[in-house]
Amino acid sequence: MASNDSEQGARTEQTRGRTGGGADAAAATPAAASAPVIGITTYLEQAQTGVWDVPASFLPKVYLDAVTDAGGIAVLLPPQPVSPEIARRVLRALDGLIVAGGADIDPARYGQAPHPRTGAPRHDRDDWEDALLTAAIEAELPFLGICRGAQMLNVALGGTLVQHLPDLVGSESYQPGPAVFGEVTVAVEPGSRLAATLGDAAGALPVHVYHHQALDALAPGLTVTARTGDGVIEAVELEGVPFGIGVQWHPEENAADRRMFAGLVEAARRHRTNRTEA
Repeated sequence: MASNDSEQGARTEQTRGRTGGGADAAAATPAAASAPVIGITTYLEQAQTGVWDVPASFLPKVYLDAVTDAGGIAVLLPPQPVSPEIARRVLRALDGLIVAGGADIDPARYGQAPHPRTGAPRHDRDDWEDALLTAAIEAELPFLGICRGAQMLNVALGGTLVQHLPDLVGSESYQPGPAVFGEVTVAVEPGSRLAATLGDAAGALPVHVYHHQALDALAPGLTVTARTGDGVIEAVELEGVPFGIGVQWHPEENAADRRMFAGLVEAARRHRTNRTEA
């Protein structure tokens, strides 16, 4: 799983309210005028705030910070009924896409019965993110899959998942405890788009992880671009698109290193320019 409900409960905050007058002033600057719009998929869970206890769309604020720190404009994409045309309409308003972490993907989507440790299926989110990724690939819209997002990319293209990683590696090191991130070192493949995005970080890279599932059989068109020392796939990229990367770690958790998001934002800016000039 990319990140389970315990992660959500410990680290999420509802995104609500309106921007103030300062945002209007910032929007008038040339940098803001050229900033690409990045859509981020969200959770849809029962949430409490004040006297209310209702189903709500929300996302950990670190995702929003990561996009805005890198010069993008973040908008939220909550799970909802979807069709291929709805997904295309949504993406026509965006310059880039992030498929965020979250609950386990329904194993029926890759032809398996559920493991005892696999979470209950979230069909609305599975359908929504599958459709968005399919439309993004079709439109060559730059995208980044994070944890569950990398797993959804693999499943959407025909790959499978390891449903409970401790069965394979013999430890809980990839998800040490509720809301506790593990830290592992990944080896980044030289010459990959991921290596180019990370620059000097290509090679051995310490990352934050929180997943009890992992990529297994790789989907056609995907290339592995980072692994841990025990062989777990931690990053893939899609051939034939300008920017299509999935990482099983959580780059949004590292406020000191925004290179993944800067790479996506720059690719989204180029996509926006090319689309405008076409």
